[in-house]
Amino acid sequence: MSTQAPAPDQMSLSTSALLPTPAAAPDQTSAPAFAFAQVAMSASSHVPAHAAASPGGRVFPALTGARPAWRRRFANRFAAIVAAAGCLAALIPLGFLLAAVVSRGAARFDLAFITQTMRGVIGAGGGALHAIVGTVFITAATICFSVPLGLAAAIYLVEYGRGKLARTVTFLVDVMTGIPSIVAGLFAYALLSLLLGPGVRSGLAGALALSLLMTPVVIRASEEMLRLVPDDLREAACALGVGKHRVITQVILPTALSGLVSAVMLGVARIVGETAPLLLVAGFTDSMNLNLADGRMATLPVYIYSQWQNKGLDAAAYDNRAWTAALLLIGFVLILNLLARLAGRLFAPGAKRHARAS
Repeated sequence: MSTQAPAPDQMSLSTSALLPTPAAAPDQTSAPAFAFAQVAMSASSHVPAHAAASPGGRVFPALTGARPAWRRRFANRFAAIVAAAGCLAALIPLGFLLAAVVSRGAARFDLAFITQTMRGVIGAGGGALHAIVGTVFITAATICFSVPLGLAAAIYLVEYGRGKLARTVTFLVDVMTGIPSIVAGLFAYALLSLLLGPGVRSGLAGALALSLLMTPVVIRASEEMLRLVPDDLREAACALGVGKHRVITQVILPTALSGLVSAVMLGVARIVGETAPLLLVAGFTDSMNLNLADGRMATLPVYIYSQWQNKGLDAAAYDNRAWTAALLLIGFVLILNLLARLAGRLFAPGAKRHARAS
């Protein structure tokens, strides 16, 4: 019985099948996949859960080291509670203030108070019509002084301001923003005394003093609003060959109009309750004065101060008039803010387009 020897090729094949194949070294193209595999294997190996080895032997933080879900929920709820507490802490004093003014000012809030003056009134009765008219006149004159100058300065700083002049203007605006109101009143009084003589009292002088306080606020707020206009609009208009002045008047200002209205209202809210400068340059009177350029002119803040400071025999009547004037002043500021919000919605970009679509 003869046995047939296996062929050499079959012997080499079976021998090579029994030998272990060497592991292929990772090349550069498979390095990311190898690193990912090492990170996955580190979770079940002796390497700690917070670290994983790289092909070069370095240790990297694990990719799954996030905080537990209950910690995230606790942090979110804690932050919400702190924010709500801060909001309530700011609203509680305001609520008490409004409640006190409304409860005490409602005693004299009637038609006679807003249609009569204090001319010839000693005790009870009278009203604040002359102070209401004076407040409206002086505030309107202050807006006429401050808004053009403030917008012009803001446009210069945003569109043209470069170098030392722009830095100087910015520095002076920042300084004027923080000056006390009595300093503005003294400056206006000294200036008008040099020009028109000592002892000058008029509503126009009061508007000049208040414009020193309102103009820096308008400049800073308008500057921020103009900087919010995207540069793409400026570049697109200039690419069409439009001049710089037309870009400002037809592109930038209409786009930022709602923000500019809010800037003006911020300035009005800054000056509407000022008393010290008006006491110096506008004075106080019990009669109606419709001439801004001549004679003393009463305003609501000065009216409140006068009623509270110079009480007669019937002190309760003076107190009631002061609280009612304070209520009117708060209502005046509220109406201005509502008008500003309405103007912001009407002049907002795309408001006309949405109105036509609806």
